[in-house]
Amino acid sequence: QVQLVESGGGLVQAGGSLRLSCAVSGRTFSSYAMGWFRQAPGKEREFVAGINGNGGKTRYTDSVKGRFTISRDNAKNTVYLQMNSLKPEDTAVYYCAADLAPWRTSVTSRDYNYWGQGTQVTVSS
Repeated sequence: QVQLVESGGGLVQAGGSLRLSCAVSGRTFSSYAMGWFRQAPGKEREFVAGINGNGGKTRYTDSVKGRFTISRDNAKNTVYLQMNSLKPEDTAVYYCAADLAPWRTSVTSRDYNYWGQGTQVTVSS
């Protein structure tokens, strides 16, 4: 059974930083590509960032490029999302997800096989 557990969300002022973590158990971690998605109230879930299985390839949605960084530590079975220069429009529930195709960084939620429970990020103006 694969489990994903996010942590690190919270309340921060605009311009501040947070680091989200997602611990994964159940299979060899490097056999997954990993992604972060977010969902704001009344909006659809959207792709934020993705990283392939060996960490050599990353992808970001345009609105977070230059502010967010995705990384992974395969020895710790953990993926991270460092979020800097946060804006009120970044407020959402953030989800990590695992894709059984480790070579890709898909932006499509249906490509991901396992999901965490989500962690709330709130950015005040």
